[in-house]
Amino acid sequence: MEYSIKIGGEAGQGIQTVGDTLIKVFSKTGYHVFSHQDYESRVRGGHNFYQIRISDRPISVSRKKIDILVAFDKESIFLHEPELTDGGIIVYDPAMQKEPFDGPHFLRVPFVELATQNGSGKVTANTVAIGAVMGMLGLPIEPLFDILKKTLKKKDEETLRINNNAAHAGYEYAKVNCVHCGFSLTSVSEAKMLIDGNEAIGLGAVASGCKFYSAYPMTPSTGIMISIAEKHKEYGIIVEQAEDEIAAINMALGASFAGARAMTGTSGGGFALMVEGLSLGAMTETPLVIALAQRPGPATGLPTRTEQGDLLFALHAGHGEFQRVIFAPGSPEQAFYLVNKAFDISQKYQIPVLILTDQYLADTQWTYGGFDVERLIYRDYRVSGSAMEGLSEYKRHAFTESGVSPFAIPGTSKHLVVTDSDEHNEEGHIIENALTRIKMVNKRVFQKHSALVDEIEPPLFYGVSEPEIVIVGWGSTYGIMKEAVDALMSERPVAMLHFSELYPFPGIEKYDYLSLLRKAKMTICIEQNATSQFARLMKTERGYEFTEHINRYDGRPFLLEELLGEVNGSIG
Repeated sequence: MEYSIKIGGEAGQGIQTVGDTLIKVFSKTGYHVFSHQDYESRVRGGHNFYQIRISDRPISVSRKKIDILVAFDKESIFLHEPELTDGGIIVYDPAMQKEPFDGPHFLRVPFVELATQNGSGKVTANTVAIGAVMGMLGLPIEPLFDILKKTLKKKDEETLRINNNAAHAGYEYAKVNCVHCGFSLTSVSEAKMLIDGNEAIGLGAVASGCKFYSAYPMTPSTGIMISIAEKHKEYGIIVEQAEDEIAAINMALGASFAGARAMTGTSGGGFALMVEGLSLGAMTETPLVIALAQRPGPATGLPTRTEQGDLLFALHAGHGEFQRVIFAPGSPEQAFYLVNKAFDISQKYQIPVLILTDQYLADTQWTYGGFDVERLIYRDYRVSGSAMEGLSEYKRHAFTESGVSPFAIPGTSKHLVVTDSDEHNEEGHIIENALTRIKMVNKRVFQKHSALVDEIEPPLFYGVSEPEIVIVGWGSTYGIMKEAVDALMSERPVAMLHFSELYPFPGIEKYDYLSLLRKAKMTICIEQNATSQFARLMKTERGYEFTEHINRYDGRPFLLEELLGEVNGSIG
Protein backbone atom coordinates (compact mmCIF):
# COMPACT_ATOMS: atom_id res chain seq x y z
CA MET A 1 0.00 0.00 0.00
CA GLU A 2 1.25 3.46 -0.83
CA TYR A 3 -0.01 6.92 -1.79
CA SER A 4 1.59 10.11 -3.05
CA ILE A 5 0.32 13.56 -2.11
CA LYS A 6 1.36 16.88 -3.60
CA ILE A 7 0.58 20.28 -2.10
CA GLY A 8 1.01 23.07 -4.65
CA GLY A 9 0.72 26.85 -4.58
CA GLU A 10 2.58 30.12 -4.23
CA ALA A 11 5.25 30.99 -1.71
CA GLY A 12 3.56 32.43 1.36
CA GLN A 13 0.47 30.21 1.17
CA GLY A 14 1.66 27.86 3.91
CA ILE A 15 2.50 24.91 1.68
CA GLN A 16 5.38 23.77 3.88
CA THR A 17 3.21 23.99 7.02
CA VAL A 18 0.60 21.70 5.45
CA GLY A 19 3.24 19.24 4.23
CA ASP A 20 5.21 19.18 7.47
CA THR A 21 2.07 18.59 9.52
CA LEU A 22 0.86 15.76 7.32
CA ILE A 23 4.17 13.86 7.36
CA LYS A 24 4.30 14.17 11.14
CA VAL A 25 0.85 12.61 11.33
CA PHE A 26 1.80 9.80 8.95
CA SER A 27 5.03 8.96 10.78
CA LYS A 28 3.22 9.13 14.13
CA THR A 29 0.73 6.52 12.90
CA GLY A 30 3.56 4.16 11.89
CA TYR A 31 3.85 4.73 8.16
CA HIS A 32 7.07 5.06 6.22
CA VAL A 33 7.33 8.53 4.72
CA PHE A 34 9.51 10.21 2.13
CA SER A 35 9.07 13.86 1.16
CA HIS A 36 10.80 16.42 -1.01
CA GLN A 37 10.14 20.05 -1.81
CA ASP A 38 10.42 22.26 -4.89
CA TYR A 39 10.44 26.00 -4.25
CA GLU A 40 11.63 29.17 -5.89
CA SER A 41 14.05 31.69 -4.41
CA ARG A 42 11.39 34.21 -3.43
CA VAL A 43 9.31 35.08 -0.39
CA ARG A 44 5.98 35.54 -2.20
CA GLY A 45 4.52 34.22 -5.45
CA GLY A 46 6.00 31.77 -7.91
CA HIS A 47 5.09 28.11 -7.98
CA ASN A 48 6.13 25.77 -5.18
CA PHE A 49 5.15 22.28 -4.18
CA TYR A 50 5.68 19.81 -1.36
CA GLN A 51 5.45 16.12 -2.28
CA ILE A 52 4.83 13.27 0.18
CA ARG A 53 5.00 9.54 -0.39
CA ILE A 54 3.45 7.23 2.24
CA SER A 55 3.94 3.47 2.36
CA ASP A 56 3.76 0.48 4.65
CA ARG A 57 7.33 -0.44 3.60
CA PRO A 58 10.59 1.56 3.61
CA ILE A 59 10.85 4.10 0.77
CA SER A 60 13.57 6.51 -0.33
CA VAL A 61 12.46 8.46 -3.40
CA SER A 62 9.45 10.34 -4.73
CA ARG A 63 7.36 9.02 -7.62
CA LYS A 64 5.98 10.82 -10.66
CA LYS A 65 2.31 9.90 -10.22
CA ILE A 66 0.25 11.42 -7.39
CA ASP A 67 -2.98 10.29 -5.75
CA ILE A 68 -4.02 13.55 -4.08
CA LEU A 69 -3.24 17.07 -5.25
CA VAL A 70 -4.01 19.88 -2.81
CA ALA A 71 -4.12 22.93 -5.09
CA PHE A 72 -3.93 26.38 -3.52
CA ASP A 73 -3.70 28.10 -6.91
CA LYS A 74 -4.70 27.53 -10.55
CA GLU A 75 -1.15 26.89 -11.71
CA SER A 76 -0.96 23.83 -9.47
CA ILE A 77 -3.98 22.39 -11.24
CA PHE A 78 -2.70 23.19 -14.75
CA LEU A 79 0.80 21.85 -14.03
CA HIS A 80 0.05 18.76 -11.97
CA GLU A 81 -3.34 17.47 -13.15
CA PRO A 82 -1.60 15.22 -15.74
CA GLU A 83 0.31 13.54 -12.89
CA LEU A 84 -2.83 12.11 -11.27
CA THR A 85 -3.16 8.35 -10.97
CA ASP A 86 -6.34 6.59 -12.03
CA GLY A 87 -8.63 7.40 -9.13
CA GLY A 88 -6.54 10.41 -8.14
CA ILE A 89 -8.27 13.46 -6.68
CA ILE A 90 -7.59 17.22 -6.84
CA VAL A 91 -8.87 19.00 -3.74
CA TYR A 92 -9.27 22.77 -3.98
CA ASP A 93 -11.30 25.77 -2.79
CA PRO A 94 -13.29 27.46 -5.62
CA ALA A 95 -13.19 30.75 -3.68
CA MET A 96 -9.37 30.71 -3.66
CA GLN A 97 -9.21 29.78 -7.38
CA LYS A 98 -12.01 32.23 -8.25
CA GLU A 99 -13.48 29.65 -10.62
CA PRO A 100 -14.88 26.13 -10.33
CA PHE A 101 -13.32 23.02 -11.86
CA ASP A 102 -15.60 20.10 -12.64
CA GLY A 103 -15.03 16.40 -13.09
CA PRO A 104 -14.99 13.22 -11.02
CA HIS A 105 -11.37 13.84 -10.05
CA PHE A 106 -12.10 17.23 -8.44
CA LEU A 107 -13.20 17.67 -4.83
CA ARG A 108 -14.36 21.12 -3.82
CA VAL A 109 -13.58 21.88 -0.18
CA PRO A 110 -14.34 25.46 0.97
CA PHE A 111 -11.19 25.91 3.05
CA VAL A 112 -11.76 29.60 3.74
CA GLU A 113 -15.50 29.30 4.36
CA LEU A 114 -15.08 26.42 6.81
CA ALA A 115 -12.31 28.31 8.59
CA THR A 116 -14.50 31.42 8.84
CA GLN A 117 -17.45 29.44 10.13
CA ASN A 118 -15.10 28.13 12.77
CA GLY A 119 -14.70 31.69 14.02
CA SER A 120 -11.00 32.11 13.24
CA GLY A 121 -11.05 33.71 9.80
CA LYS A 122 -9.05 32.39 6.87
CA VAL A 123 -5.90 32.08 9.01
CA THR A 124 -6.82 28.42 9.70
CA ALA A 125 -7.74 27.58 6.08
CA ASN A 126 -4.60 25.46 5.83
CA THR A 127 -5.61 23.52 8.93
CA VAL A 128 -8.94 22.83 7.20
CA ALA A 129 -6.97 21.52 4.20
CA ILE A 130 -4.92 19.20 6.42
CA GLY A 131 -8.08 17.82 8.00
CA ALA A 132 -9.62 17.33 4.56
CA VAL A 133 -6.68 15.23 3.35
CA MET A 134 -6.97 13.02 6.44
CA GLY A 135 -10.70 12.64 5.85
CA MET A 136 -10.05 11.64 2.22
CA LEU A 137 -7.57 8.99 3.37
CA GLY A 138 -9.86 7.68 6.10
CA LEU A 139 -7.13 8.08 8.73
CA PRO A 140 -8.34 8.74 12.31
CA ILE A 141 -8.08 12.44 13.16
CA GLU A 142 -6.82 12.05 16.73
CA PRO A 143 -3.10 11.90 15.71
CA LEU A 144 -3.55 15.28 14.02
CA PHE A 145 -4.87 16.77 17.25
CA ASP A 146 -1.74 15.49 19.03
CA ILE A 147 0.52 17.08 16.40
CA LEU A 148 -1.34 20.40 16.58
CA LYS A 149 -0.97 20.40 20.36
CA LYS A 150 2.80 20.03 20.06
CA THR A 151 3.09 22.54 17.21
CA LEU A 152 1.02 25.16 19.03
CA LYS A 153 2.39 24.52 22.54
CA LYS A 154 3.53 28.14 22.86
CA LYS A 155 0.09 29.45 21.87
CA ASP A 156 -2.93 29.85 24.13
CA GLU A 157 -5.74 27.32 24.55
CA GLU A 158 -8.08 29.29 22.29
CA THR A 159 -5.65 29.06 19.36
CA LEU A 160 -5.42 25.30 19.82
CA ARG A 161 -9.20 25.00 20.05
CA ILE A 162 -9.94 26.86 16.82
CA ASN A 163 -7.27 24.89 14.94
CA ASN A 164 -8.69 21.61 16.21
CA ASN A 165 -12.16 22.75 15.14
CA ALA A 166 -10.85 23.80 11.71
CA ALA A 167 -9.14 20.42 11.22
CA HIS A 168 -12.30 18.61 12.28
CA ALA A 169 -14.44 20.69 9.89
CA GLY A 170 -12.22 19.81 6.92
CA TYR A 171 -12.06 16.18 7.99
CA GLU A 172 -15.83 15.73 8.23
CA TYR A 173 -16.49 17.67 5.02
CA ALA A 174 -14.14 15.46 3.00
CA LYS A 175 -15.47 12.23 4.53
CA VAL A 176 -19.01 13.14 3.52
CA ASN A 177 -18.39 14.74 0.13
CA CYS A 178 -15.49 12.75 -1.38
CA VAL A 179 -17.71 10.08 -2.94
CA HIS A 180 -14.99 9.06 -5.39
CA CYS A 181 -12.27 8.65 -2.75
CA GLY A 182 -11.04 5.08 -2.69
CA PHE A 183 -8.19 5.65 -0.25
CA SER A 184 -7.82 3.87 3.05
CA LEU A 185 -5.27 4.37 5.84
CA THR A 186 -5.24 3.12 9.40
CA SER A 187 -2.60 3.25 12.11
CA VAL A 188 -0.19 0.43 11.26
CA SER A 189 2.47 0.32 13.97
CA GLU A 190 4.45 2.34 16.47
CA ALA A 191 5.47 5.89 15.62
CA LYS A 192 8.60 6.31 13.53
CA MET A 193 11.38 8.87 13.75
CA LEU A 194 11.06 11.55 11.07
CA ILE A 195 14.25 13.36 10.07
CA ASP A 196 15.73 15.31 7.17
CA GLY A 197 19.34 15.52 6.01
CA ASN A 198 20.19 18.79 7.74
CA GLU A 199 18.69 17.62 11.04
CA ALA A 200 20.68 14.38 10.79
CA ILE A 201 23.94 16.28 10.24
CA GLY A 202 23.17 18.51 13.21
CA LEU A 203 22.21 15.53 15.38
CA GLY A 204 25.40 13.73 14.37
CA ALA A 205 27.45 16.76 15.39
CA VAL A 206 25.75 16.98 18.79
CA ALA A 207 26.17 13.23 19.36
CA SER A 208 29.87 13.56 18.48
CA GLY A 209 30.56 16.15 21.17
CA CYS A 210 30.52 19.29 19.01
CA LYS A 211 30.83 22.29 21.34
CA PHE A 212 31.16 25.14 18.84
CA TYR A 213 29.36 25.78 15.54
CA SER A 214 29.79 28.97 13.55
CA ALA A 215 28.27 29.83 10.19
CA TYR A 216 26.78 32.53 8.05
CA PRO A 217 23.27 31.55 6.89
CA MET A 218 23.30 30.21 3.32
CA THR A 219 20.81 27.87 1.71
CA PRO A 220 20.85 24.89 1.94
CA SER A 221 23.21 24.68 4.93
CA THR A 222 21.27 26.95 7.30
CA GLY A 223 19.16 24.10 8.65
CA ILE A 224 22.28 22.50 10.15
CA MET A 225 22.94 25.60 12.23
CA ILE A 226 19.28 25.77 13.29
CA SER A 227 19.17 22.10 14.34
CA ILE A 228 22.30 22.50 16.50
CA ALA A 229 21.09 25.82 17.93
CA GLU A 230 17.87 24.15 19.08
CA LYS A 231 19.96 21.90 21.32
CA HIS A 232 22.62 24.38 22.45
CA LYS A 233 21.32 24.82 26.00
CA GLU A 234 20.78 21.12 26.63
CA TYR A 235 24.27 20.14 25.46
CA GLY A 236 26.30 23.26 26.22
CA ILE A 237 27.07 24.19 22.61
CA ILE A 238 28.03 27.67 21.46
CA VAL A 239 26.36 28.53 18.13
CA GLU A 240 27.61 31.71 16.51
CA GLN A 241 26.04 33.39 13.48
CA ALA A 242 29.11 35.04 12.02
CA GLU A 243 29.19 38.21 9.91
CA ASP A 244 30.51 36.24 6.92
CA GLU A 245 32.00 32.89 5.98
CA ILE A 246 35.59 34.07 6.49
CA ALA A 247 34.81 34.88 10.09
CA ALA A 248 32.85 31.64 10.49
CA ILE A 249 35.72 29.30 9.59
CA ASN A 250 38.27 31.34 11.54
CA MET A 251 36.04 31.30 14.64
CA ALA A 252 35.70 27.53 14.31
CA LEU A 253 39.47 27.14 13.94
CA GLY A 254 40.01 29.27 17.03
CA ALA A 255 37.59 27.19 19.04
CA SER A 256 39.26 24.00 17.86
CA PHE A 257 42.74 25.31 18.71
CA ALA A 258 41.42 26.06 22.19
CA GLY A 259 40.34 22.42 22.59
CA ALA A 260 36.66 22.41 21.62
CA ARG A 261 35.25 20.14 18.96
CA ALA A 262 34.24 22.63 16.26
CA MET A 263 32.29 22.67 13.02
CA THR A 264 31.20 25.14 10.35
CA GLY A 265 28.87 24.89 7.40
CA THR A 266 28.08 26.71 4.18
CA SER A 267 27.26 26.32 0.49
CA GLY A 268 29.51 26.71 -2.55
CA GLY A 269 29.75 30.50 -2.61
CA GLY A 270 30.46 30.63 1.11
CA PHE A 271 32.99 27.83 0.86
CA ALA A 272 34.86 29.89 -1.74
CA LEU A 273 35.37 32.49 1.00
CA MET A 274 36.42 29.81 3.50
CA VAL A 275 39.21 28.40 1.35
CA GLU A 276 42.00 30.48 2.89
CA GLY A 277 40.84 29.36 6.34
CA LEU A 278 40.82 25.77 5.11
CA SER A 279 44.51 26.06 4.27
CA LEU A 280 45.18 27.77 7.61
CA GLY A 281 43.66 24.80 9.44
CA ALA A 282 45.79 22.44 7.37
CA MET A 283 49.03 24.32 8.10
CA THR A 284 48.34 24.58 11.83
CA GLU A 285 47.00 20.99 11.91
CA THR A 286 43.84 22.14 13.64
CA PRO A 287 40.92 19.65 13.52
CA LEU A 288 37.78 20.94 11.81
CA VAL A 289 34.58 19.50 10.31
CA ILE A 290 33.04 21.46 7.43
CA ALA A 291 29.58 20.82 5.97
CA LEU A 292 29.49 21.85 2.31
CA ALA A 293 25.87 21.86 1.17
CA GLN A 294 25.89 22.00 -2.62
CA ARG A 295 23.52 23.97 -4.83
CA PRO A 296 23.73 24.89 -8.53
CA GLY A 297 26.37 27.48 -9.44
CA PRO A 298 28.37 29.33 -10.57
CA ALA A 299 27.84 32.49 -8.53
CA THR A 300 24.42 32.56 -6.84
CA GLY A 301 23.15 30.01 -9.37
CA LEU A 302 19.82 28.49 -8.37
CA PRO A 303 19.79 29.12 -4.60
CA THR A 304 16.94 26.74 -3.75
CA ARG A 305 17.72 23.95 -6.21
CA THR A 306 19.96 20.89 -6.01
CA GLU A 307 23.17 19.76 -7.71
CA GLN A 308 26.35 17.72 -7.13
CA GLY A 309 28.67 20.24 -8.72
CA ASP A 310 31.21 20.86 -5.94
CA LEU A 311 32.97 17.49 -5.60
CA LEU A 312 36.17 18.51 -7.39
CA PHE A 313 36.02 21.95 -5.76
CA ALA A 314 36.00 20.33 -2.32
CA LEU A 315 38.81 17.99 -3.35
CA HIS A 316 41.14 20.70 -4.69
CA ALA A 317 40.17 23.78 -2.65
CA GLY A 318 42.98 25.43 -0.74
CA HIS A 319 46.46 26.56 -1.62
CA GLY A 320 49.33 24.21 -0.96
CA GLU A 321 49.25 20.47 -0.47
CA PHE A 322 47.63 18.82 2.52
CA GLN A 323 45.47 15.90 3.58
CA ARG A 324 41.69 16.10 3.77
CA VAL A 325 38.85 13.61 3.99
CA ILE A 326 35.58 13.93 2.06
CA PHE A 327 32.33 12.17 2.92
CA ALA A 328 29.04 12.39 1.00
CA PRO A 329 26.09 10.75 2.79
CA GLY A 330 23.18 9.46 0.76
CA SER A 331 20.52 9.43 3.48
CA PRO A 332 19.89 11.01 6.89
CA GLU A 333 21.02 7.77 8.54
CA GLN A 334 24.32 7.81 6.65
CA ALA A 335 24.68 11.52 7.47
CA PHE A 336 24.31 10.87 11.20
CA TYR A 337 27.05 8.23 11.31
CA LEU A 338 29.40 9.89 8.80
CA VAL A 339 29.38 13.16 10.75
CA ASN A 340 30.38 11.14 13.80
CA LYS A 341 33.17 9.52 11.82
CA ALA A 342 34.20 12.93 10.47
CA PHE A 343 34.70 14.30 13.99
CA ASP A 344 36.71 11.26 15.02
CA ILE A 345 39.01 11.36 11.99
CA SER A 346 39.43 15.12 12.17
CA GLN A 347 40.50 14.90 15.81
CA LYS A 348 42.64 11.79 15.35
CA TYR A 349 44.66 13.08 12.40
CA GLN A 350 44.32 16.85 13.01
CA ILE A 351 42.99 17.57 9.52
CA PRO A 352 39.87 19.10 7.92
CA VAL A 353 37.04 16.71 7.07
CA LEU A 354 34.33 17.80 4.65
CA ILE A 355 30.75 16.55 4.60
CA LEU A 356 29.26 17.00 1.12
CA THR A 357 25.50 17.27 1.09
CA ASP A 358 23.08 19.15 -1.20
CA GLN A 359 19.68 20.81 -1.31
CA TYR A 360 17.90 17.53 -2.07
CA LEU A 361 19.32 15.63 0.90
CA ALA A 362 19.00 18.70 3.13
CA ASP A 363 15.23 18.91 2.59
CA THR A 364 14.10 15.32 2.04
CA GLN A 365 12.48 13.76 5.08
CA TRP A 366 12.77 10.04 5.82
CA THR A 367 11.40 7.75 8.53
CA TYR A 368 13.38 5.33 10.67
CA GLY A 369 12.81 3.14 13.68
CA GLY A 370 15.69 5.04 15.28
CA PHE A 371 19.49 5.29 15.11
CA ASP A 372 21.79 2.89 16.97
CA VAL A 373 23.80 5.12 19.31
CA GLU A 374 26.00 2.14 20.23
CA ARG A 375 27.68 2.62 16.84
CA LEU A 376 28.86 6.10 17.76
CA ILE A 377 32.55 6.74 18.43
CA TYR A 378 33.93 9.24 20.91
CA ARG A 379 37.65 9.22 21.63
CA ASP A 380 39.46 12.16 23.20
CA TYR A 381 42.78 12.57 21.40
CA ARG A 382 43.80 15.74 23.25
CA VAL A 383 46.66 15.78 25.73
CA SER A 384 46.01 17.74 28.90
CA GLY A 385 46.29 17.78 32.69
CA SER A 386 48.70 15.36 34.34
CA ALA A 387 49.87 13.96 31.01
CA MET A 388 51.15 17.39 30.03
CA GLU A 389 52.65 18.16 33.44
CA GLY A 390 54.77 15.03 33.19
CA LEU A 391 56.45 16.23 29.99
CA SER A 392 59.80 17.98 30.21
CA GLU A 393 58.99 19.88 27.03
CA TYR A 394 56.08 20.17 24.59
CA LYS A 395 56.28 20.59 20.82
CA ARG A 396 52.97 21.28 19.10
CA HIS A 397 54.25 19.98 15.74
CA ALA A 398 56.64 17.30 16.96
CA PHE A 399 57.80 14.84 14.34
CA THR A 400 56.35 11.39 14.95
CA GLU A 401 56.25 8.12 13.03
CA SER A 402 52.54 8.56 12.27
CA GLY A 403 52.83 12.24 11.40
CA VAL A 404 50.35 13.08 14.17
CA SER A 405 51.71 15.34 16.91
CA PRO A 406 50.46 15.58 20.52
CA PHE A 407 47.42 17.89 20.53
CA ALA A 408 47.56 19.98 23.71
CA ILE A 409 44.95 22.41 24.99
CA PRO A 410 46.37 25.89 25.60
CA GLY A 411 46.29 27.06 29.21
CA THR A 412 45.90 23.65 30.81
CA SER A 413 49.55 23.15 31.80
CA LYS A 414 52.86 24.94 32.29
CA HIS A 415 53.76 24.30 28.65
CA LEU A 416 53.21 26.90 25.94
CA VAL A 417 51.19 25.81 22.88
CA VAL A 418 52.47 27.60 19.77
CA THR A 419 51.56 27.33 16.09
CA ASP A 420 51.82 29.61 13.08
CA SER A 421 50.35 30.00 9.59
CA ASP A 422 53.87 30.36 8.20
CA GLU A 423 55.92 27.23 7.86
CA HIS A 424 57.21 26.37 11.31
CA ASN A 425 59.43 24.03 13.29
CA GLU A 426 58.37 21.42 15.80
CA GLU A 427 57.81 24.05 18.50
CA GLY A 428 55.51 25.99 16.15
CA HIS A 429 57.84 28.95 15.48
CA ILE A 430 58.37 30.41 11.99
CA ILE A 431 61.28 29.03 9.97
CA GLU A 432 62.83 29.42 6.50
CA ASN A 433 64.93 26.25 6.69
CA ALA A 434 64.61 24.01 3.60
CA LEU A 435 65.14 20.70 5.41
CA THR A 436 62.51 21.52 8.05
CA ARG A 437 60.12 22.51 5.28
CA ILE A 438 60.56 19.14 3.58
CA LYS A 439 60.03 17.25 6.84
CA MET A 440 56.87 19.24 7.67
CA VAL A 441 55.35 18.64 4.21
CA ASN A 442 56.11 14.94 4.53
CA LYS A 443 54.50 14.95 7.97
CA ARG A 444 51.30 16.66 6.80
CA VAL A 445 50.93 14.98 3.41
CA PHE A 446 52.62 11.57 3.27
CA GLN A 447 52.95 10.18 6.78
CA LYS A 448 49.23 10.44 7.52
CA HIS A 449 48.09 9.15 4.12
CA SER A 450 48.26 5.35 4.51
CA ALA A 451 46.46 5.44 7.86
CA LEU A 452 43.73 7.64 6.38
CA VAL A 453 43.27 5.24 3.46
CA ASP A 454 42.72 2.44 5.97
CA GLU A 455 39.92 4.48 7.59
CA ILE A 456 37.91 4.68 4.36
CA GLU A 457 35.13 2.15 3.78
CA PRO A 458 34.32 0.72 0.33
CA PRO A 459 31.13 1.57 -1.56
CA LEU A 460 27.83 0.01 -0.54
CA PHE A 461 26.78 -2.86 -2.80
CA TYR A 462 23.08 -3.64 -3.38
CA GLY A 463 21.46 -5.96 -5.91
CA VAL A 464 22.05 -9.34 -7.54
CA SER A 465 25.34 -11.04 -6.68
CA GLU A 466 26.62 -11.30 -10.26
CA PRO A 467 25.17 -8.31 -12.11
CA GLU A 468 25.45 -7.66 -15.81
CA ILE A 469 24.48 -4.03 -15.26
CA VAL A 470 25.89 -1.91 -12.43
CA ILE A 471 24.69 1.60 -11.70
CA VAL A 472 27.04 3.77 -9.67
CA GLY A 473 26.51 7.02 -7.81
CA TRP A 474 27.54 9.03 -4.79
CA GLY A 475 25.94 11.22 -2.16
CA SER A 476 22.23 11.96 -2.41
CA THR A 477 21.57 9.59 -5.35
CA TYR A 478 21.53 6.65 -2.90
CA GLY A 479 17.79 6.35 -2.29
CA ILE A 480 16.89 6.99 -5.92
CA MET A 481 19.29 4.30 -7.17
CA LYS A 482 18.23 1.78 -4.54
CA GLU A 483 14.57 1.86 -5.52
CA ALA A 484 15.55 1.82 -9.20
CA VAL A 485 17.49 -1.40 -8.60
CA ASP A 486 14.47 -2.86 -6.76
CA ALA A 487 12.29 -2.08 -9.78
CA LEU A 488 14.77 -3.43 -12.34
CA MET A 489 15.88 -6.63 -10.59
CA SER A 490 12.80 -8.62 -11.58
CA GLU A 491 13.69 -8.20 -15.26
CA ARG A 492 17.47 -7.69 -15.37
CA PRO A 493 20.57 -8.82 -13.43
CA VAL A 494 21.32 -5.39 -11.98
CA ALA A 495 23.08 -3.99 -8.91
CA MET A 496 24.36 -0.69 -7.60
CA LEU A 497 27.46 0.71 -5.95
CA HIS A 498 26.99 3.79 -3.80
CA PHE A 499 30.03 5.78 -2.67
CA SER A 500 29.66 7.82 0.52
CA GLU A 501 33.33 7.94 1.55
CA LEU A 502 35.00 9.64 -1.40
CA TYR A 503 38.48 10.74 -0.42
CA PRO A 504 40.98 9.29 0.06
CA PHE A 505 39.39 7.22 -2.69
CA PRO A 506 38.37 3.78 -1.41
CA GLY A 507 40.85 0.99 -2.00
CA ILE A 508 39.89 -2.51 -3.12
CA GLU A 509 41.41 -4.40 -0.18
CA LYS A 510 38.18 -4.47 1.85
CA TYR A 511 35.95 -5.06 -1.18
CA ASP A 512 37.07 -5.45 -4.79
CA TYR A 513 34.48 -3.27 -6.48
CA LEU A 514 36.74 -2.84 -9.53
CA SER A 515 36.43 -6.53 -10.38
CA LEU A 516 32.65 -6.24 -10.14
CA LEU A 517 32.68 -3.29 -12.53
CA ARG A 518 35.03 -4.95 -15.00
CA LYS A 519 32.97 -8.16 -15.12
CA ALA A 520 29.72 -6.27 -15.81
CA LYS A 521 28.54 -5.83 -19.40
CA MET A 522 27.47 -2.25 -18.70
CA THR A 523 28.30 0.26 -15.98
CA ILE A 524 26.35 3.50 -15.67
CA CYS A 525 27.53 6.45 -13.58
CA ILE A 526 24.66 8.61 -12.33
CA GLU A 527 25.45 12.17 -11.24
CA GLN A 528 23.60 15.42 -10.71
CA ASN A 529 26.20 17.53 -12.50
CA ALA A 530 27.15 18.28 -16.10
CA THR A 531 30.76 17.13 -16.23
CA SER A 532 30.67 13.67 -14.56
CA GLN A 533 32.92 14.76 -11.70
CA PHE A 534 32.81 11.46 -9.84
CA ALA A 535 33.50 9.50 -13.02
CA ARG A 536 36.53 11.69 -13.64
CA LEU A 537 37.72 11.07 -10.09
CA MET A 538 37.26 7.32 -10.54
CA LYS A 539 39.34 7.40 -13.73
CA THR A 540 42.07 9.45 -12.03
CA GLU A 541 42.25 7.35 -8.88
CA ARG A 542 41.53 3.85 -10.21
CA GLY A 543 41.94 4.08 -13.99
CA TYR A 544 38.38 2.87 -14.58
CA GLU A 545 36.02 4.38 -17.18
CA PHE A 546 32.26 3.82 -17.07
CA THR A 547 30.55 2.62 -20.23
CA GLU A 548 27.60 5.02 -19.85
CA HIS A 549 26.79 8.26 -18.03
CA ILE A 550 23.50 9.73 -16.86
CA ASN A 551 23.79 13.40 -15.90
CA ARG A 552 21.12 15.76 -14.64
CA TYR A 553 21.86 19.42 -13.98
CA ASP A 554 18.56 21.33 -14.22
CA GLY A 555 18.45 21.78 -10.45
CA ARG A 556 15.78 19.13 -9.92
CA PRO A 557 16.24 15.65 -8.44
CA PHE A 558 15.35 12.44 -10.23
CA LEU A 559 11.95 10.93 -9.56
CA LEU A 560 11.89 7.13 -9.61
CA GLU A 561 10.23 6.80 -13.01
CA GLU A 562 12.57 9.39 -14.50
CA LEU A 563 15.70 7.50 -13.47
CA LEU A 564 14.21 4.20 -14.61
CA GLY A 565 13.56 5.76 -18.01
CA GLU A 566 17.14 7.01 -18.24
CA VAL A 567 18.61 3.65 -17.21
CA ASN A 568 16.40 1.70 -19.61
CA GLY A 569 17.30 4.16 -22.35
CA SER A 570 21.00 3.54 -21.73
CA ILE A 571 20.51 -0.24 -21.73
CA GLY A 572 18.50 -0.09 -24.97
